[in-house]
Amino acid sequence: MDDLVNVKKIKDIMKSSVNIEDLRELIDTIDSSLINSINQRLKVAGQIGVIKAKEGRHVLDNAREIKVLNRLVELNEGPLTKDLLIKIFTDIISEARNVQAPVKVAYLGPEATFTHMAAMDCFGRSTTFISQSSIKDVFTEVEKKICDYGVVPVENSIEGSVNYTLDLFFESSLKIFSEKYQSISHDLLSLTGDKNSIKEIYSHPQSFGQCRKWLGQYCPDIKQIECSSNSKAAQMAKAGENRAAIASSEAGKLYGLKVVASGIEDYLKNTTRFLVIGRDKTSPTGCDKTSVMFVTHHIPGALYKALAPIADAGINMDKLESRPTKYENWNYFFFVDLHGHIMDPIVKKTVTNMKKQCQYLKILGSYPNTG
Repeated sequence: MDDLVNVKKIKDIMKSSVNIEDLRELIDTIDSSLINSINQRLKVAGQIGVIKAKEGRHVLDNAREIKVLNRLVELNEGPLTKDLLIKIFTDIISEARNVQAPVKVAYLGPEATFTHMAAMDCFGRSTTFISQSSIKDVFTEVEKKICDYGVVPVENSIEGSVNYTLDLFFESSLKIFSEKYQSISHDLLSLTGDKNSIKEIYSHPQSFGQCRKWLGQYCPDIKQIECSSNSKAAQMAKAGENRAAIASSEAGKLYGLKVVASGIEDYLKNTTRFLVIGRDKTSPTGCDKTSVMFVTHHIPGALYKALAPIADAGINMDKLESRPTKYENWNYFFFVDLHGHIMDPIVKKTVTNMKKQCQYLKILGSYPNTG
């Protein structure tokens, strides 16, 4: 395109110029080109939105967005980092999506929770996010079509599965649309940033558990008070200079708190897996995952027989989790994550063979594998 800055010209100026004003003028030229290019991109996206509307297609095309990001990562030669590139273009794609039609996303709130952060990472900041007080409410908002998608936690690398999320899939017709693995890092926050003034620390019980060693070493005599969420803890810490909260850096920014200590979690690889739920199906990307829930017959070897088709097909299984059905004593649901998309013939055949061995089987969705 004629209006794009010529890369060769930029390199020539950078090699020949030692004048800071010349280089700053070059930056201004590049910035102008970037703004124009982004606006042109949004106009093209708007035209695509018109076509989607005529054809009755969904605004959000997860498979396409992943291909776009993967292509950009391959093109990137630095010094722009991969993480920053993805963050920038996630927001650009979010704005492009918003031009086509606004997308509403329900999440387990309040603001600045890790679920909120995961939702923003998935959808970009131009999306409309609606806080919900429970995981059940997230499911309900999407089922009633008040929101297009929902974001809920499903498991933590240290604490294990979020059982309530798993249980809700039995009653819901919603599908898993995508997944997001979010690193969990906790900061100790207060109004002053002075540890010596702290008399009380507020946090969610799970966060206290994840920071137990650090608290025992550096704050052994400070009173710990449990809250419904870390964002609530940040609100409580804002109310007094002798209070502190264990929360995310995002919560600190939102509530005007200073960092007393950062990264106080006991395990640096603390990660939570979040699921995006919705009514749409995701097209294959070539690197996908299929989640299935099933109930076996109450006979010896029933679980073995249900899982045998997976082994026979040579399909990798990421996860196997059991939950009581609650409708019959000593009867269980099983949740399995398989590599591959349900549209893949081998996966489809495998799930069909599993169903023959089960009382009940439900496909929860196929979606890009980001684990």
